Amino acid sequence: MTTAPKIPALRGAITVSASPDHAFRVFAHSFGTWWPHQFHIGQADMAEVNLEPGVGGRWYERGEDGSECDWGRVLIWEPPHRLVVTWQINGQWEFDPDPEHASEIEVRFTPGGPGCATVELEHRYLDRVVGGQAVCDALISCGNWIVLLERFAEKASRRDQGNKR
Repeated sequence: MTTAPKIPALRGAITVSASPDHAFRVFAHSFGTWWPHQFHIGQADMAEVNLEPGVGGRWYERGEDGSECDWGRVLIWEPPHRLVVTWQINGQWEFDPDPEHASEIEVRFTPGGPGCATVELEHRYLDRVVGGQAVCDALISCGNWIVLLERFAEKASRRDQGNKR
């Protein structure tokens, strides 16, 4: 018998005025254009955040001083429909290199009506994270991923509209 996780998954969904393909590209390939730079774990102020395409790709930040700090790895890369990454940030807001301590973030991109995409995010397995309840509580207090999805949707919608002729 499987037991339920001690910390439930966090979920969020948003409709984006863009195709699923475009939404996926903005989410995955332009991550740093919508991710708030104050949300970082490195010692230096964050200059950029990157998500390398493909299974095994790194998810990391680069500081203004050139230093790099990993956040996780790409587990599933299925453009333009699905992306799964590890979250290897512990309750002390430090990178944990042990993949056994990683939670996962799955993002799905589906048609949501004419010219729109539905983007669903699930952050699961927080009970694996050392200090996972603290991570969960902090994410909830910051809007449970919805605030970040809204920033992403604004960027994806603006770019998509700018590409229309």
